[in-house]
Amino acid sequence: MKSPKFLLLTTVLFFNTLLFSLLAAQDIPGRPVPPRLVNDFAGVLTRQEAAMLESKLVAFNDSTSTQIAVVTISSLNGYDIMDYAQRLGENWGIGQKQLDNGVLILVKPKTQDSGGEIAIVQGYGLEGAIPDLTCVQIIDNEILPAFRENNYFDGLNAGTNTLMSLASGEFSASEYGNRARKGTKGEFPSGIIIFIIIIIILSIFGKSKGSKNKNIGSGNLPLWLLLSMMNSGGSHRGSWGGFSGGSGGGGGFGGFGGGSFGGGGARGGW
Repeated sequence: MKSPKFLLLTTVLFFNTLLFSLLAAQDIPGRPVPPRLVNDFAGVLTRQEAAMLESKLVAFNDSTSTQIAVVTISSLNGYDIMDYAQRLGENWGIGQKQLDNGVLILVKPKTQDSGGEIAIVQGYGLEGAIPDLTCVQIIDNEILPAFRENNYFDGLNAGTNTLMSLASGEFSASEYGNRARKGTKGEFPSGIIIFIIIIIILSIFGKSKGSKNKNIGSGNLPLWLLLSMMNSGGSHRGSWGGFSGGSGGGGGFGGFGGGSFGGGGARGGW
């Protein structure tokens, strides 16, 4: 039989742990309602910029089931950014439950009183396709150059483009690393761009002639790929070029799927 002192100590520890968990949960924003993949709590994106990123990421989720979320916050509330990112990703359940294929880009913008911080964390299921070293390279090569110019959209657009390419297997982490070291980063081959444009043109022409052929054309290409190719000649980095979608939001996102995170990822600052 356990002593009263032991039972009292156990009870105190239990309630302290419960209280800590409740306080920690208050520091982490709850799941957005309605659900969104782009949540600009810090207000660093224009409404159109947030809508363009949302449209691209929702289309990628619909096509591949991989969920890439972007969150900006004004304060880390005393947390280390990696700890905050892991807690947020886990609490929101970014990615699919049995696949753990979620990615979170968390940004704490630079202010007059504090430096900027960024973290990329990935679910268990993407640690092979997007290892920690590759997260470091994406932060250093794709995101921070734009952030240092106070251009959050360009950095997030380029970073998400590369994450999409890696998650979908368009190129491997080692191939991306080689490109980054050579200074070419994730630029999309111009020949493939021309090929896709020709397919789209032929599809539109065929439909205008009442063609019954349903096997050729943009309808067979993932929407996220088409959206991301719209401005492929731009200056943004990333395999899918500089996304320049419409002004409408990516409505139709059904919500996060309950994915888990394994503690990996990378951080950076400026």
